[in-house]
Amino acid sequence: MSAEAPTSMETQTVASETKLESNTLPPKPKFEPLKAHEMSDGRIQFRKVSVPPHRYSPLKKYWMDIYTPIYEQMNIDIRMNLKARKVELKTRSDTPDVSNLQKCADFVQAFMLGFDVPDAIALLRLDELYVESFEIKDVKTLRGEHLSRAIGRLSGKGGKTKFAIENATKTRIVIADTKIHILGSFANIKIARDSLCSLILGSPAGKVYSKLRQVTARLAERF
Repeated sequence: MSAEAPTSMETQTVASETKLESNTLPPKPKFEPLKAHEMSDGRIQFRKVSVPPHRYSPLKKYWMDIYTPIYEQMNIDIRMNLKARKVELKTRSDTPDVSNLQKCADFVQAFMLGFDVPDAIALLRLDELYVESFEIKDVKTLRGEHLSRAIGRLSGKGGKTKFAIENATKTRIVIADTKIHILGSFANIKIARDSLCSLILGSPAGKVYSKLRQVTARLAERF
């Protein structure tokens, strides 16, 4: 009886070893990460940004400041099509990410709206930045002298009011005739837009400043 016991133990261990072998899965295949041009089946993607007539001279002046970060850092091809009057962007085989193309298009579009290159270039660096545009007539229908006074209230003497709102809300504002463009994060754009709307509706600058102080203090506490 004592001689038979080890044979039964041996069979048990052999059975357990075969069970372990059957449970082990084959090794997982390792795939190299796809490149940007491979994700879109090797197709080159394009974006075109129209150039308004009044932005030709600034575009010519700051072309190298726009071209350098787009071509060298974002690895996107850029050219000016003089016949179509558009800035054309396209992906390259060494473009690291397809989203770079849209970021570059947003950067060029922000410059066309009137933002300075150092401000607009933040769209390439940060993900949570947006440009929002609206017109004075969207807030209130104004004509003639009333419209002129509303634009004057928005900018203030020597642009003082505009700069105060920009600094308080960490945004950048462009007032182009009756159009207003705001560059910043979502929450900051909302605060700046509310202040601008109050000015359009006729609030005095002092009242808007005091409200801005309260809101910015609340934001500082939150963060």
